[in-house]
Amino acid sequence: MRSSSYSVLPARTLRAAVVLALAAGAVTAVTAAPAAHAETTGTTGTTASAVSDAPAVAAKPYMGWSSWSMQSSKYPGLNPDGDYSYLTEANVAKQTDALAAKLKKYGYEYVNIDAGWWRDNTWKPEYDQYGRQKADPKRFPSGMKAVADRIHGKGLKAGIYLPAGLEKEAYGGGKTPLWNAGGCTTADVVYSDLRTTNGWDSSYKLDFSRPCAQKYIDAQAQLIAGWGYDFLKLDGVGPGSGKSGDQYDNVADVAAWSKAIAATGRPVHLELSWSLDIGHAADWKKYAQGWRMDTDVECYCNTLVSWENSVDDRWDDAPGWTRHAGPGGWNDLDSLDVGNGAMDGLTQAERQSYATLWAIAKSPLYTGDDLTRLDSYGLSLLTNKEVIAVNQGTTPPARPLTPSDPQQVWAAKNPDGSYTVALFNLAGSPATVSASWASLGFTGKAAVRDLWNHENLGTHKDKVTQALPAHGSRLFTVTPHGPALAFTGYEAESPANTLAGNASVAACSACSGGKEVGNLYLGGRLTFKDVVVPEDGTYQVKIAYVSGDARSAGVSANGGRGTSHKFPSTGDWGTAETVSVPLTLNAGSNTITFDSGSGYAPDIDRIDVPKPS
Repeated sequence: MRSSSYSVLPARTLRAAVVLALAAGAVTAVTAAPAAHAETTGTTGTTASAVSDAPAVAAKPYMGWSSWSMQSSKYPGLNPDGDYSYLTEANVAKQTDALAAKLKKYGYEYVNIDAGWWRDNTWKPEYDQYGRQKADPKRFPSGMKAVADRIHGKGLKAGIYLPAGLEKEAYGGGKTPLWNAGGCTTADVVYSDLRTTNGWDSSYKLDFSRPCAQKYIDAQAQLIAGWGYDFLKLDGVGPGSGKSGDQYDNVADVAAWSKAIAATGRPVHLELSWSLDIGHAADWKKYAQGWRMDTDVECYCNTLVSWENSVDDRWDDAPGWTRHAGPGGWNDLDSLDVGNGAMDGLTQAERQSYATLWAIAKSPLYTGDDLTRLDSYGLSLLTNKEVIAVNQGTTPPARPLTPSDPQQVWAAKNPDGSYTVALFNLAGSPATVSASWASLGFTGKAAVRDLWNHENLGTHKDKVTQALPAHGSRLFTVTPHGPALAFTGYEAESPANTLAGNASVAACSACSGGKEVGNLYLGGRLTFKDVVVPEDGTYQVKIAYVSGDARSAGVSANGGRGTSHKFPSTGDWGTAETVSVPLTLNAGSNTITFDSGSGYAPDIDRIDVPKPS
């Protein structure tokens, strides 16, 4: 499930009656079951299905399939028995078989069951006698263990879903006993005022100062591990999920889940959702293997997604998170729905750009498409071995080489000294996009390979330029044949520079000289003086800056007309990053000005001007 599985936001919601029932804390009878039933006993995760020699969890971004995109769509025929009714044992089996037949050999291995597996089509839930979610008998008549066993039988891994907190309907008046918890009941795991939590306020907040709270999480973890699940998506986690404040701080829940999973002895991947607070990135990295850094990619409309809602948001939102991704934990951009053609709701160019960003950002590659109906183009996108290798290999996540303007270049340096370079035209009309070798830090010639088309494009001097359609992209490997480029650096805080308006020098531990120029807002300006180059020309000027959110500034040379550029977020106000912009400079001394105009600009650390080769 995504951000909206219980949400009451317009166009991203469950049916109103269901949400109102959850918000009101309606209590349903807790379904009792014999303690020996495989679906309710709290067996440990160290079962025969656990693989002792399995690779480390999240050593690379996971690949697979998730049910939510089709559950949430209004595409004709997908949910014939009402909203979210697509999720059934039969449909999961169909997708499992299709994944095994079509995608498994390319690395796709997880089959992830999202929200609703314990709820019927009216969203009425099922719980066992210990207040733990239990399979809805109509959706999953064989039970969740049998579903996981079938997935494993195809050589795949099984994923399951839970919301943060104790669901209101599981409270049972506080009298529900906990499994293996020495007399604890549900009244012993929550706050006495029954404060709510998660992104939909559908659960009571767990009070981890009370030992029984951890025991409840332990019981849940033992249950899903005993069923044989390899992946847990914990949803509605805060700070994030549209909520903030102590009531919605679920860091303790995540820590408890991490501890409980470890105690099962089963290597279960813990994925967190949604729109997680980047200020808690250290917590997410400590306790989980992945985190949704944005809202839902689904449009909750008559397709799976749309470009504007919210595929295109990722180009703005991903850069601040880039440095937090790596082996053991990855930035999750959400489902990659590029395989079904018309049902996806995108043009072919948009589908390729979507897949390109997910690959270079090292996002998990899990699709929410109907794998039984992949079109030939979608299959080619999902199974391109060279693009998959970018995502699954040792190349670090790419980040923007240029500002977040309609035409962008992203890049990452590969371990062998080559570069992965992506060109994007995010504008609504065709445009030409160039990647300059100077912005990559070298000069001269380079070999260029087109990864999507498996084609060597020969040797290019100084740059590669492509004409791209609206929302189009290209993805290259660039192998330098020329020397490294030398630069001349200029510090923003130099007394030779001119400050205007509110602009001022401030300390900056992340900056090269320990200082920066900040307070560039509402007319604030910074002018670098005496920027010297030996000859007239266009120079790719590298700008080091700090910006906790995406901000724009006008950049100009020698008093000429400025060009407004949007600088991508660096993730916080204590991290510096760089982008390059082309500026026309004259032989001799020049000035370069950053002007906030009527808005707020990033803090500037320094500029570096390339020396001609």
